[in-house]
Amino acid sequence: MTLEINIDNGGTLTDICILTDEGVQKTKVLTTPYDLSKCFFEGLHKASGVLYGEANVARLLEEVDLIRYSTTQGTNAICERKGPKLGLMTGKDSAGLPAVLRQHDADVYDALVGDRVAVLDLAHSDSEAVEIDIVTAINRLTAAGANRVVVSFGGKDFAAQEALVRNVVLRKYPRHLLGAVPVLYGSDLSTDGDVLRRSWTALLNSFLHPAMEHFLFNAENRLRDFKTKNPLLIFRNDGDASRVAKTVAVKTYSSGPRGGMEGMKAFAQRYGMRDVVAIDVGGTTTDIGQCLDGQVKEVRHGNVEGIRVSFPLSEISSAGAGGSSVFRVSDGRITIGPDSVGAVPGPAAFGRGGQQATITDASVLAGLFDPKSYFGGGLALDLERARHAVETHIAKPLQLSLDEALQAMETGYEQKIASEMQRFTKVTPDTVLLAFGGAGPLNACGVAEQAGITCVAVPGMAAVFSAYGIGRCDISQRYAVALQGAQRSRNGLEDALAEQLQRARRDMFAEGFAPGEYAIQARLVGTDADGHEQVVELDQQDLNFPSALVGLPTVELEVAAIRHLRHQDGQTSVFEARQPAQASTSRRILTRHHGRIDVPVYRLAELQPGDFAQGPAILEEDFFTCRVRDGWSFTISDHKDILLTRKD
Repeated sequence: MTLEINIDNGGTLTDICILTDEGVQKTKVLTTPYDLSKCFFEGLHKASGVLYGEANVARLLEEVDLIRYSTTQGTNAICERKGPKLGLMTGKDSAGLPAVLRQHDADVYDALVGDRVAVLDLAHSDSEAVEIDIVTAINRLTAAGANRVVVSFGGKDFAAQEALVRNVVLRKYPRHLLGAVPVLYGSDLSTDGDVLRRSWTALLNSFLHPAMEHFLFNAENRLRDFKTKNPLLIFRNDGDASRVAKTVAVKTYSSGPRGGMEGMKAFAQRYGMRDVVAIDVGGTTTDIGQCLDGQVKEVRHGNVEGIRVSFPLSEISSAGAGGSSVFRVSDGRITIGPDSVGAVPGPAAFGRGGQQATITDASVLAGLFDPKSYFGGGLALDLERARHAVETHIAKPLQLSLDEALQAMETGYEQKIASEMQRFTKVTPDTVLLAFGGAGPLNACGVAEQAGITCVAVPGMAAVFSAYGIGRCDISQRYAVALQGAQRSRNGLEDALAEQLQRARRDMFAEGFAPGEYAIQARLVGTDADGHEQVVELDQQDLNFPSALVGLPTVELEVAAIRHLRHQDGQTSVFEARQPAQASTSRRILTRHHGRIDVPVYRLAELQPGDFAQGPAILEEDFFTCRVRDGWSFTISDHKDILLTRKD
């Protein structure tokens, strides 16, 4: 039996998706931000209990075929500016680089680098003097507090200049000495001709690397102690995975949301949906993306906190509103986020010390959750603490009753997500809103109403949908190299391709695959002065350099080595209303127009394909709750997914 474990580590909750030949199972644990290895192994412990009926991590790790992991640690580290102090070393001809980098984002630059900058003149004729300058620069940067040094030069010969610095550093600061300084060279990560993108990529990667290295290598070593058959695979923001030692830290940024986008593509394909907008609502943020005609938009030079980097990234927007976002009153108006109480201390209703008001607290007080069964029965809710938080921070400052405050919070929350969604995506009459994440389905109807959408889909795996999407990734290594001068010829292209194929053979061997066990893809991407791109797929049997690309300012050779793992089952499903759904129980909830009334509660696990019902109602399963508003109805598909539609 095939057994795969996918883990998506979020800021508040860590989701676990278990894939076997017999189907899909899921569970969750609270994230432990102070020690991610703790929630990682707690997740494996809980997954073994789901799979075997009793906890047996040793058996799970003996039998598992693949463990894929994604984390928001990189995203959170950049957002919170928590990481090492960096020093930047550049060349005399790039002396203005630090100032330009700071202009792009002064806040991030000052947090990462500040005034820890050294400018070198490598054109000096005396090699001994060059060595002294390099050593002096490193000593000055470390004395100023730099924990790591990034070397990034401009000009056409930037790689050669950085190689010169590397040779001196290896001689003067050998790695076996305690005084060795971690140094990252921008050209090791990318040969992007844009020095700003290349430098930002190196700085961000160096900032993220220590924490990622510490956690991921420790986790991998603990897995080895269990004699796990295969190495831990890290899901990246390009939609594929690689083992820990072959993963670049900056490629973990926003990797969890990318898993959700992969899941959205599969969902759209299954139901033949042409235009899908996704909201992935977690504890801290709502990640928004769009799938048009089966594709999620990806840009070759993605954005990290609004900063362009050298690697491709999906077009995903993160709004600072989630289940644990803090609600406040400012100038007589409710504001939401971007700060969050996370999992610790968490919303006030969790009873873990949280005192701020959140949408989770509002939902508890509105009656939307069953305090006894919330989070699969593994987390009791404290209504009194939730009430105190909402009354103190929202109701009293606005001079509202408790119920009025709850409705104001709900409306403000839905408006914020809807406005961000409309800003980032294009909503049309054909748009289907796909709501997932632990908090996504709860307010999906309200968000849709605010955005002018009349159709909402909720996957049956909504609570762990990003982890589910991670299971659709391949193992790959990808390379890009800029081609200049003589390289833009048949012989030059052949040599450049041969060099990248050699790198691919080495890296894929480290992944555990021999030539013939993975596919090779290669293409040329030319960019003109206006930023327009021209892509030419390469036939390795015919490597004549395309004449149309010869004169372009930038031409890059991109090579990918891919071990295909994706399961393209090609199955289709439909939403077809056949018989009225049978409610499991009822619950008194706060409604917009009728105050507090009893509404039917439907358990997803007890519903059958074709079941339908009208709102107001509650649809729930162990790890998510979906509110069906007045004027909406739901239908269950033959794949146990949910479609909510609004009457015109």
